[in-house]
Amino acid sequence: MFVAGATISTPICSSSLVPCRHCNSESELRKFANPLVLSWKKNHSSSCSLSPTFPLNKRTQIRFTVKASSSVESAEYTEEPATSVKFHKSLSLPGCSSHLSLLGTGYREKVFAIIGVKVYAAGLYVNQTILSKLNAWKGRSAAEIQVDSSLFDSIFQAPLDKSLQIVLVRDVDGKTFWDALDDAISPRMKTLTPIDESSLSTFRSIFQERPLKKGTFIFLTWLDPSKMQVCISSNGLSSEVDATIESENVSFALYDVFFGDAPVSPSLKASVATGLATNLK
Repeated sequence: MFVAGATISTPICSSSLVPCRHCNSESELRKFANPLVLSWKKNHSSSCSLSPTFPLNKRTQIRFTVKASSSVESAEYTEEPATSVKFHKSLSLPGCSSHLSLLGTGYREKVFAIIGVKVYAAGLYVNQTILSKLNAWKGRSAAEIQVDSSLFDSIFQAPLDKSLQIVLVRDVDGKTFWDALDDAISPRMKTLTPIDESSLSTFRSIFQERPLKKGTFIFLTWLDPSKMQVCISSNGLSSEVDATIESENVSFALYDVFFGDAPVSPSLKASVATGLATNLK
């Protein structure tokens, strides 16, 4: 879980911060801007109590110091820390020749009236064979890799499967999602060919008039530099392809949105750079 670094002092209800069958903790927790980490235990009646064994009333003031934590790891998934979205470490997607492995995760944030609002979490998956083509970057640090555009270009140009998995963490109108994506893609495409225009039209049509609810999965899968599949799923499973984009210019522009010099999710690119540095030791 991501916990913002802060010290807070607020009158709180002691029953609203720990989960139990007697309190609706999920709805109550949404009232707080920063999650709190509390140690808790259950007794035989399944009610909850805070570990500090001193009496608390509903207006007791407590001071907590909370710190940022790193991604939560398990044998099967990695948890993106800012959104708590869990990403499987390995995926099998339509059209891919083999399982894809997770390289890194991050999140997209939009600022409205100076307030940052998280829109989605994202994770990059690649065919492991791609790593064998990056020997020139062996031994590089994550910081060096992150600013080396030639490495990320090499990943895109490799004729091997890679996929960006996006998981929405709030409801978004399909048109709004596309408009934001189009605003990022358009400056990266100065001159459009008929194939580019057709591909963008196809891409746009997937999202128009389509409500994207919280928890929706969007898979952008590059089978090779000139062929990208788009899958949208409300249940997390990617079994059907909604559209195939066959324009290298559009495919690369979209890839550059996330892994170019000005990525829309700096946290994603930084995490992928760390994953690459770990794999290329």
